[in-house]
Amino acid sequence: MFMKIETPREKLLNIVSQAQKITRRNPVLPILNCLLLEAVGNTLKIRATNLDLGIEVSAPVRVSSEGVVAVPGVVLYNLISGVADKNITLEVIDRNLSVETPHNKTLIKAVDPSDFPTLPKTDAEKSFKINAKDLVSGLRAVWYSSGTSHVKPELSSVYIYAEEGDAVFTATDSFRLAEKRVRLKKPKENFSILIPQKNIPEIKRVLEDFDGEIDVFFDKNQAAFVFDGVYLISRLIDGVFPDYKQIIPKEFKTEALALKEDLLGALKTATVFSDSFNQLQMEIKPSEKLFRVNTRNADVGENSMRVDATLKGQDLEINFNHRYILDCFQSLNADSVSLFLSGLSKPMVMQGVGDKSFTYLVMPMNK
Repeated sequence: MFMKIETPREKLLNIVSQAQKITRRNPVLPILNCLLLEAVGNTLKIRATNLDLGIEVSAPVRVSSEGVVAVPGVVLYNLISGVADKNITLEVIDRNLSVETPHNKTLIKAVDPSDFPTLPKTDAEKSFKINAKDLVSGLRAVWYSSGTSHVKPELSSVYIYAEEGDAVFTATDSFRLAEKRVRLKKPKENFSILIPQKNIPEIKRVLEDFDGEIDVFFDKNQAAFVFDGVYLISRLIDGVFPDYKQIIPKEFKTEALALKEDLLGALKTATVFSDSFNQLQMEIKPSEKLFRVNTRNADVGENSMRVDATLKGQDLEINFNHRYILDCFQSLNADSVSLFLSGLSKPMVMQGVGDKSFTYLVMPMNK
């Protein structure tokens, strides 16, 4: 089959770019570095997979001859990105791919397309709809809190479920937990899925430029995200996410409210002087109107920085891993941050002032 198509450069660049986002360099299985191009009818379909994620992007083109070819994705993307002509002709010649424009002619060495893995298709009856920006926002707000160990795969994932008209995104590695709530347009929908943490960066990259509604079809093993000519499918974790709500304190003994930038500045300075355990001490003393962040490193020195804050409750000195606290600032959209503490052995709860959509818990460290 000698594929030959003609298409506007911008259209081809768009679909190649989307498919290319999930390819990973794989020296063991070089076919996974490739994009599979298939011309059928009046449509060009481009597929890519890294075995955990698969994508098919399609667009209407002028097809002179139907056919299929597999070529390295990076090579094809870089070539098309550098071409200035408005139209491109793709043609399979001697089992390799010719890319031709009025000012350029290139032959890309192809590989056997029969080696390309089959892209799984889901016929799942369960589904829900969500805006792409909301989905990306939810994933971005929590995914860094998930674990990386394969021992407990449910902790190496992002849990998404419906509750009271919201899509709730949650992730935890047992040392900290992040929860983000996004309002659904169709609040009666009911669903829950566990997406592997390692798939989240690619899913975000594919979805972040789209601003419409996405249909999500799922069963216990996989979920497909379908929108605007794109079919993106991800493996799911078949497991049970921890009942995390029982660890969220209901009452607090100490509270602090500070400007986000003030607290962030103190935490960044503290990282310079923290020890090998990334340990810092929060000294919160409402009785003295004192909020101070302390760090000490035997090889570097020590630092104590006072933070202007509104305080109430009991005096408390408590230690945390500064990295766990700093991570959540990317998800705090408010100008001020509230810290809620319940004692030395209980998690600290962080929220943006006036924004209850994001909640973050971080466990204290032993001295």
